Amino acid sequence: MFLGALNRYRDLAIVLFMLFGGLRTQEALLLRLADVDFSASRIRVRGKGNRERALPLSDQIAGPLRKYLHLERPPDSASDRVFVVLQGERRGQPMTPAGIRSLFRARRRASAELEIANPHRFRHTFGAEMARSGVRLPVLQQMMGHASGLTTLRYIQLSATDVAAEYHRAMERISLRYETGL
Repeated sequence: MFLGALNRYRDLAIVLFMLFGGLRTQEALLLRLADVDFSASRIRVRGKGNRERALPLSDQIAGPLRKYLHLERPPDSASDRVFVVLQGERRGQPMTPAGIRSLFRARRRASAELEIANPHRFRHTFGAEMARSGVRLPVLQQMMGHASGLTTLRYIQLSATDVAAEYHRAMERISLRYETGL
């Protein structure tokens, strides 16, 4: 599994922001330390078109993020960006999109079953999982930072099994109102 192949809290936090927060690569890279509010369990995200949105900071993301900030992030970094380079001559400077691509490329090479793992696929997974869990379209649209609900719908690739399960759940609730007595 992709998450198990990660060996740094920084990398895990980045991937979890995409998988459990629906962030785009650039949104994760633009996060600033002041955007993270652990006490309110919230982050501020700057998305496309310079639109800002607030998202909940889940415990699944907050734990690895705290560990990264306390254990791995260079304390002498002058950058206010959350995610910085950890070693080499660029140590302490903001990570770049090339750094994220390298992170994913190295993990994909490690296993053939990870061949299709990429940041945008994790964002799609986030959208589909939220929809499967019952998050309504307008809420998901806002969480993903989409200007249009039609864009959000493209992220929700639900299977026939997903549709059937949702239908049966709804029918159980509806049928209680229309009992026939037979």
